[in-house]
Amino acid sequence: MIHLSRKRTDAVPRRRGVIGHPLDIAEADVVDVNGVPVTSIARTWLDLAAMLPIEDLIVAGDQIVSEYIRSFGVPKIAMFSKADLERFIASHGRCWGIQKARLAIGRLRVGVDSPPETRVRLLLEDAGTPEFTVNHGVRDFTGAVAFWTDLACEAYRTCIEYDGEHHLTPEQQAKDMDRDAKAAELGWAQVKLNRLDLRDGGSRAIAKVRKALIRQGWRPGSQELSYNSGDFRGAESA
Repeated sequence: MIHLSRKRTDAVPRRRGVIGHPLDIAEADVVDVNGVPVTSIARTWLDLAAMLPIEDLIVAGDQIVSEYIRSFGVPKIAMFSKADLERFIASHGRCWGIQKARLAIGRLRVGVDSPPETRVRLLLEDAGTPEFTVNHGVRDFTGAVAFWTDLACEAYRTCIEYDGEHHLTPEQQAKDMDRDAKAAELGWAQVKLNRLDLRDGGSRAIAKVRKALIRQGWRPGSQELSYNSGDFRGAESA
């Protein structure tokens, strides 16, 4: 099914396999791709806000603003920067989906590799765990980055890896084993998740992460203590 939009002053497309939309749109929101006029990235994301659940909208947004430079691989350049997307949304008043877009943009994070990573992060945020940062470089005792992880809660030295199908290759498994060893050496609890953990509302994923956080000193519902606080060390020795 193709969604085809035209200005409100033009006739709405009506044909098999096409859903037509009347649209109020500025000239700046239309770009040319191989001779075809399409909505800009920012405008497309705003239009999606009228159609997608907020979780899916955040997933799409994370991919749009994702950028990073790591100690391996090639740098990733954002399709559209988060700051520019924020300005774009702020510049729009009443339109379909604008309230959802404003809610979603506050939950976007820069540096996400894959949609499952976003879904895991949102799942944990909604479950009330401490915040996890994305695409995090864990440093060793010298200050050098020892390994990279999908999601990390540095306060409780807990990290999460989402294992997709590419983790089944021999080369990736060797890299994963090296990362596992470094995480253990530095005192980090590592939680590995896969698509099965996200079934049924992600209850299994939440349980795994909460268990790891608790082992690392987190106490649900109490004042947060961390490895970096004197309060945590005092609690351990009390």
